[in-house]
Amino acid sequence: EFDNCVAHVNTVLRDTTPGNRNISHPELPPLIAPSPEYDATTQHCFALILALASRIPIEDAALRSGGPFQTGLGFTLSNKIYGAVGLGRLGTNAARTAVLGFGMKVVSWSANLTQEKADEAAEKAGLPKGSIKAVTKEELLKTADVISMHYVLSDRSKGTIGAKEIGMMKKNAILVNTSRGPLIDEKALLDALNRGAIRGAALDVFDVEPLPLDSAWRTTSWGQDGRSLVVLSPHMGYVNDETMQKFYAEQADSVQRYIAGGIEAVPDVLN
Repeated sequence: EFDNCVAHVNTVLRDTTPGNRNISHPELPPLIAPSPEYDATTQHCFALILALASRIPIEDAALRSGGPFQTGLGFTLSNKIYGAVGLGRLGTNAARTAVLGFGMKVVSWSANLTQEKADEAAEKAGLPKGSIKAVTKEELLKTADVISMHYVLSDRSKGTIGAKEIGMMKKNAILVNTSRGPLIDEKALLDALNRGAIRGAALDVFDVEPLPLDSAWRTTSWGQDGRSLVVLSPHMGYVNDETMQKFYAEQADSVQRYIAGGIEAVPDVLN
């Protein structure tokens, strides 16, 4: 078993973590290790959704500061529409959780998604055919109650959600991002949330990480004076003991196989 506290500080591998936060020792060649399971990210995604739906952070803060007992109304997820932006492994896992765990309806969009592909993803996840409806980007934005980013960041996908897209969302919609910060136009989102344009946002990723101390995300009094609710976490979607144990074990196995001549160093194409 690995001591994750020690491993986090004294990493001896050149790797690409599940969050693409590179820890480099240039004297070592980059190696390919199998990707860890992604249950942790799905769990964190729904932790953020539930925190917003049940208003946990703002109610907790009110109780601790001597504020009022019950400051507002939450909402239930059952029969609401979950909009998955991207339907890869993470998007499919989240869709499955939305359907089986909370009785939500699921729609999804990505640039190349078809209903046939959506049905295939659903059946692989153990869901009935038709459980995930492939829709246009506009339909997803206009109908979904929870819009969650599961897209891969690329030059093409950067800014997938901007001012125009936020303007299409329901007033009571929440936007969740556990993928990559630049998928959403940060300036446009900050403006919308300051105006209370949507119910709220839950963010685990940002344009700049670690999040600067003077960032508006840190300094704004969210959920007050007409502003939307906001829940923040410091890129924790993959940071738990089980995922790190598996990740470091797989990296160690790759190093051992490389030393034994079982695999070759590969170009640094993952970073």
